[in-house]
Amino acid sequence: MARVTVEDCIDKVENRFDLVLLASHRARMISSGSQITIDRDNDKNPVVALREIADTTVSPEDLKEDLIHTLQKYVEVDEPEPEVPLIGAAPGANVDSDDKEVTVDRMTEEELLKGLEGLAPPEEVPEDDAE
Repeated sequence: MARVTVEDCIDKVENRFDLVLLASHRARMISSGSQITIDRDNDKNPVVALREIADTTVSPEDLKEDLIHTLQKYVEVDEPEPEVPLIGAAPGANVDSDDKEVTVDRMTEEELLKGLEGLAPPEEVPEDDAE
Protein backbone atom coordinates (compact mmCIF):
# COMPACT_ATOMS: atom_id res chain seq x y z
CA MET A 1 0.00 0.00 0.00
CA ALA A 2 1.90 2.99 -1.28
CA ARG A 3 -0.70 5.65 -0.44
CA VAL A 4 -3.27 5.64 2.29
CA THR A 5 -6.68 6.98 1.41
CA VAL A 6 -9.72 7.58 3.51
CA GLU A 7 -11.43 4.65 1.78
CA ASP A 8 -8.82 2.27 3.21
CA CYS A 9 -9.66 3.38 6.75
CA ILE A 10 -13.37 4.19 6.55
CA ASP A 11 -14.41 0.57 7.05
CA LYS A 12 -12.49 0.55 10.37
CA VAL A 13 -13.80 3.93 11.57
CA GLU A 14 -17.19 4.86 10.12
CA ASN A 15 -17.13 8.57 10.79
CA ARG A 16 -14.54 10.59 8.85
CA PHE A 17 -14.29 13.18 11.61
CA ASP A 18 -13.51 10.44 14.14
CA LEU A 19 -10.94 9.04 11.73
CA VAL A 20 -9.16 12.40 11.56
CA LEU A 21 -9.21 12.72 15.36
CA LEU A 22 -7.89 9.21 15.92
CA ALA A 23 -5.20 9.43 13.23
CA SER A 24 -3.99 12.79 14.50
CA HIS A 25 -3.90 11.48 18.07
CA ARG A 26 -1.93 8.43 16.93
CA ALA A 27 0.46 10.67 14.94
CA ARG A 28 1.07 12.74 18.08
CA MET A 29 1.72 9.55 20.04
CA ILE A 30 4.29 8.48 17.42
CA SER A 31 5.91 11.92 17.57
CA SER A 32 6.25 11.65 21.33
CA GLY A 33 8.05 8.31 21.03
CA SER A 34 5.38 5.63 20.86
CA GLN A 35 6.44 2.45 19.08
CA ILE A 36 5.07 2.07 15.53
CA THR A 37 3.52 -1.25 14.53
CA ILE A 38 4.28 -1.21 10.76
CA ASP A 39 7.24 -0.40 8.54
CA ARG A 40 7.74 3.33 8.18
CA ASP A 41 8.73 3.26 4.46
CA ASN A 42 9.98 6.86 4.71
CA ASP A 43 6.44 8.05 5.53
CA LYS A 44 5.59 10.86 7.90
CA ASN A 45 3.76 10.27 11.17
CA PRO A 46 0.21 11.06 9.94
CA VAL A 47 0.59 8.59 7.06
CA VAL A 48 2.02 5.95 9.41
CA ALA A 49 -0.96 6.49 11.75
CA LEU A 50 -3.44 6.08 8.88
CA ARG A 51 -1.66 2.95 7.67
CA GLU A 52 -1.78 1.48 11.18
CA ILE A 53 -5.52 2.12 11.35
CA ALA A 54 -6.06 0.66 7.84
CA ASP A 55 -4.03 -2.47 8.64
CA THR A 56 -5.75 -2.77 12.07
CA THR A 57 -2.43 -3.04 13.87
CA VAL A 58 -3.82 -0.53 16.36
CA SER A 59 -7.38 -0.73 17.64
CA PRO A 60 -9.56 2.31 16.90
CA GLU A 61 -11.44 1.67 20.15
CA ASP A 62 -8.20 1.76 22.14
CA LEU A 63 -7.15 4.96 20.36
CA LYS A 64 -10.53 6.52 21.15
CA GLU A 65 -10.30 5.61 24.84
CA ASP A 66 -6.75 6.97 25.01
CA LEU A 67 -7.81 10.19 23.28
CA ILE A 68 -10.69 10.67 25.72
CA HIS A 69 -8.37 9.98 28.65
CA THR A 70 -5.87 12.61 27.48
CA LEU A 71 -8.62 15.22 27.07
CA GLN A 72 -10.16 14.68 30.52
CA LYS A 73 -9.29 17.24 33.16
CA TYR A 74 -11.03 15.50 36.04
CA VAL A 75 -11.01 11.74 36.19
CA GLU A 76 -13.77 10.13 38.21
CA VAL A 77 -12.62 7.28 40.39
CA ASP A 78 -15.21 4.74 41.38
CA GLU A 79 -14.51 4.14 45.03
CA PRO A 80 -16.61 1.75 47.06
CA GLU A 81 -18.93 3.50 49.44
CA PRO A 82 -18.28 2.83 53.13
CA GLU A 83 -20.76 0.50 54.76
CA VAL A 84 -23.07 2.39 57.07
CA PRO A 85 -24.68 0.38 59.87
CA LEU A 86 -28.45 0.37 59.76
CA ILE A 87 -30.31 2.07 62.58
CA GLY A 88 -31.86 -0.47 64.89
CA ALA A 89 -29.78 -3.35 63.57
CA ALA A 90 -27.88 -5.32 66.14
CA PRO A 91 -24.10 -5.08 65.82
CA GLY A 92 -22.85 -7.92 63.67
CA ALA A 93 -26.34 -8.75 62.42
CA ASN A 94 -26.51 -9.81 58.81
CA VAL A 95 -29.02 -7.83 56.74
CA ASP A 96 -30.32 -9.20 53.45
CA SER A 97 -29.89 -6.86 50.51
CA ASP A 98 -33.03 -8.41 48.98
CA ASP A 99 -35.20 -6.98 51.76
CA LYS A 100 -37.22 -4.40 49.87
CA GLU A 101 -39.81 -3.67 52.56
CA VAL A 102 -39.55 -0.06 53.67
CA THR A 103 -41.82 1.56 56.21
CA VAL A 104 -42.29 5.29 56.34
CA ASP A 105 -43.77 7.13 59.30
CA ARG A 106 -46.07 9.99 58.39
CA MET A 107 -46.62 12.98 60.66
CA THR A 108 -49.37 15.52 60.33
CA GLU A 109 -48.73 19.22 60.59
CA GLU A 110 -50.55 19.41 63.94
CA GLU A 111 -48.38 16.65 65.40
CA LEU A 112 -45.26 18.45 64.19
CA LEU A 113 -46.36 21.75 65.77
CA LYS A 114 -47.19 20.02 69.05
CA GLY A 115 -43.76 18.41 69.10
CA LEU A 116 -42.04 21.71 68.35
CA GLU A 117 -43.99 23.50 71.09
CA GLY A 118 -42.85 20.86 73.55
CA LEU A 119 -39.20 21.46 72.60
CA ALA A 120 -39.23 25.26 72.89
CA PRO A 121 -38.84 26.68 76.39
CA PRO A 122 -41.79 28.79 77.50
CA GLU A 123 -41.34 32.50 77.18
CA GLU A 124 -40.45 34.19 80.44
CA VAL A 125 -42.53 37.24 81.17
CA PRO A 126 -40.99 39.70 83.64
CA GLU A 127 -43.32 40.35 86.61
CA ASP A 128 -43.10 44.13 86.16
CA ASP A 129 -44.35 44.02 82.57
CA ALA A 130 -47.14 41.53 83.37
CA GLU A 131 -49.39 44.23 84.76
